[in-house]
Amino acid sequence: MAKQKSQRLPQGFSTSTTATCYSCSNNRTTWQPPPQSSFKLNFDAATFAEQNCTGFGAIIRNYRGKVMVAMLAKGPPVTTSDEAEALACRKALEFSIDAGFLELINEGDNAHVMKTICSSLPNRSSLGIIIDDDKCLMNDMQNVYVISIRREGNKVAHALARYAKIVFDDMYWLEDSSPLVVDDLYFDIMNLNE
Repeated sequence: MAKQKSQRLPQGFSTSTTATCYSCSNNRTTWQPPPQSSFKLNFDAATFAEQNCTGFGAIIRNYRGKVMVAMLAKGPPVTTSDEAEALACRKALEFSIDAGFLELINEGDNAHVMKTICSSLPNRSSLGIIIDDDKCLMNDMQNVYVISIRREGNKVAHALARYAKIVFDDMYWLEDSSPLVVDDLYFDIMNLNE
């Protein structure tokens, strides 16, 4: 059996009973599994100017890369990529809570949004209300570890967000992967064994 690489979390991650937000940046170009008995949420947004809407994709996987749940959804029109990512984070956190995943690693590929979500300072920008929603949702969770990653390490969530362009209703998968992203999931699993 090939050895899998996994992430290390800050000491005390799994023992906290209140929401805690850590933030760090990860320059890896491939998806990395969470530690054993943990789960990782990857989310992303895509904008579709010609359709005047956005797409959101989210996937939660375990330490072996097995898909626990996944979703894609259409979102409203936005004016900036930061707004799209903050809305995608909100949708992904709502999805995680509804699916019962209250302790996880939350990865997105917009460093500015991920850092802003973890900031204890008030956000008075046009994104402030969305960022406050994201923070409120994380407070409903037991523990959240927030990571900003490169787009290459977020391929599955990005592909789900892109596929939202062709659907009319939100789509959900439970303990199964979307056939739309099988190639990207396969790529991630193959990279675990290197």
